[in-house]
Amino acid sequence: MMLWILLLLLILLVFGFGFTMQILWWVAAVLLVVWIVGFAKRGRGGGRRRYSRR
Repeated sequence: MMLWILLLLLILLVFGFGFTMQILWWVAAVLLVVWIVGFAKRGRGGGRRRYSRR
């Protein structure tokens, strides 16, 4: 009986890890798209701020 419980816990652990990894892949893909869109909107030299000196 203890072996079945350990096997069930192992299956749940592997399932949870696989589900978490799938979610992390989607989060990474979304963040990559957001970064690319931000880079495209800003342009190459858009990171510099221009201040007027008087």
